Amino acid sequence: MVSPFIRFGTSTWTYEGWRGQVYLKNYPKGSFTKQCLSEYWQFQHNGSPLFRTVGNDSTFYRPPTRAQLLAYRDQMPEQAEMCFKVWEDITVPVFASHPRYGLKAGKPNPHFLDAQLFKDLVLTSFREARFQDRTGPFLFEFQRHGFSIGEFCAKLGSFFGQLPSEFRYAVEIRNAGLLGPEYRKVLETHEVAHVYNHWSYMPALAEQHKRMQGTFTAPFTVLRLLTPLRMNYDQAKQRAAPYTNIVEELPEMRRDTVALIHQSVTQAKPVYVLVNNRSEGNAPKTIQGLVELLKAAGPVGSE
Repeated sequence: MVSPFIRFGTSTWTYEGWRGQVYLKNYPKGSFTKQCLSEYWQFQHNGSPLFRTVGNDSTFYRPPTRAQLLAYRDQMPEQAEMCFKVWEDITVPVFASHPRYGLKAGKPNPHFLDAQLFKDLVLTSFREARFQDRTGPFLFEFQRHGFSIGEFCAKLGSFFGQLPSEFRYAVEIRNAGLLGPEYRKVLETHEVAHVYNHWSYMPALAEQHKRMQGTFTAPFTVLRLLTPLRMNYDQAKQRAAPYTNIVEELPEMRRDTVALIHQSVTQAKPVYVLVNNRSEGNAPKTIQGLVELLKAAGPVGSE
């Protein structure tokens, strides 16, 4: 069995391409995405459940309602946790020139890192649904932006200084230049995790850890394995679709992931590893490969 400190999961759970692999039940037409979460947790590797967490990317576009959270709870075993991406109205400094933003397209976001808005429109629903015990770290994803290191870190520090400590928070950046002492310090001060993201234009996971002084900033660790390095989203999507098999293993990504897991577990820090299909083609099989690497590496990753 995998160590209880390790929580593997996929970036989301509603892939039709996993029918016959993760999903074996026949679902009524139109009900798959609403009902398949229950079966997600039942997927096993070597006789043990493989998934103990799952990402929720849909909450980047709108915060979850109390009713949605209660529906998730009904499909989650007692020890499972869901990691929610934070609503983009909190994390986007300028709205992209995209039709879905309507009149906001191309304009500065007045609610960027608005702590009160986050507490009122995001955290309130979690409290009302009593979902705290099912909530993994909130994932704050920041796309590449033009802030200086000092400006961004000041905004980040002010924001997290206003948030309640009953929840856990993690920051995912896409500006590699931010990695360093100032960014690390603000996360450590507020016990916020840096998300080690294997993403197109970020450094390799081991290099990120080196720039973070080889230590973790929070009592927990978060990794997101998203796309191959030096490959954009569209290329990664085309390469991986329809997400039914591994199209290409990424040995460095796997080795770095296992090394970070080992260090986190050795320090008794829970570690969340969220895997996207676009990294190698099939997230469940990537996770199975990581479990086997952990098993081969020795007792630290085992119970």
